[in-house]
Order: sequence, then C-alpha cells, then structure tokens
Amino acid sequence: MVTHVNAEAPGDERGALIAFVEAQRGGIRRSVLGLSDEQASSRPSASELTLGGLVKHVAETELNWLRMAQQKPNERQRTEATWGDSFRLVEGETLADVLTFWEQVAAETEQFIRAVPSLDDTFPLPDQPWFPDDGAVSMRWLMLHLVEEIGRHAGHADIIRETLDGKTAFELVAMAQGYASQS
Repeated sequence: MVTHVNAEAPGDERGALIAFVEAQRGGIRRSVLGLSDEQASSRPSASELTLGGLVKHVAETELNWLRMAQQKPNERQRTEATWGDSFRLVEGETLADVLTFWEQVAAETEQFIRAVPSLDDTFPLPDQPWFPDDGAVSMRWLMLHLVEEIGRHAGHADIIRETLDGKTAFELVAMAQGYASQS
C-alpha cells in the first residue's frame, strides 16, 4: 500500500507489529471510503469477492485468530454451511456495522497483544489438515500472520475498488487524508 508505517519506539516490537497490522487494515478500510452498501456489495469483476465481503472476512478472520490465541471459543465461528457468508454482507448487515465490528476486534487484538507476557508465548493450532500435528505458534507469529492475511486482502480490495469506480490506492489515501473529494 502507498502509506508509510512509522518506526516504533526503540525496542517496541509489539508497537511495530501492531502498527504494521493497522497499516494493512487501513488499506482495506480506505477501499470502501465513500461507498454505499450497494456498491460495497457489488461484484465488478469475474471474482465473487466484494469490498463489503472482504471487510467482513478480515474482521472475522482476525477475531478467529485472536480467539485461538486467547484460547477462548469464537462467538462467530463459521461452519462449512456458513463459510460463504463470511465473504459477503448478508441481509440485515451494513458496511458501517461490519466496520464497527472490525474496529472492536482490532482494539481487542491490540489490548491482548500489549498485555501478553511475551511475544514468544505460544498457543495451539487447531486439529486441521493444513496445520502441523500438535502445532503451536507464538504471539509474534500471530501478528505477522495478520499482516500477511490482511495485506493479501488489501491488494484484492485495491483491484476491486479500481474496477468499481476507477479510484486507485493513491487517490483513496488522499481522500482519507482530506486532500481529495469523495465524489
């Protein structure tokens, strides 16, 4: 993305990781600037991805990883039958609601990461075929994974937004900073 992540205070690894995750979140949030729910739910390309669906997916994915790290049940756990709903706004959901939900998840993630005794602390991975048997990852790994996961989808969001109305990531950064109109 076209923004600069400010350097952390010397020795503040947690702050640096949080800042890089937040930078990727910002790329996705900017991709929906000025859009209606209808626009955010539209599919302007051959892909089934929508901007509203990407926002919802990354919010739910971040929550899922947070709950794994906290070793708590995920109150929004998806099943095979509901997996597709994590990629689209369903009846009764608005873009504003999903953004607010993600803001709450992001705040909880930051609070959790700042409070864990060590970034070297680990949590177990679920018993799934794509994870190693008896696998565990560190809190540092979690944050790096969120950079990767959210960043991947921020790239998708850039393409979808540009396809939707021609706005590029540079224009969206300018809009977010108040340098351009949202027309």
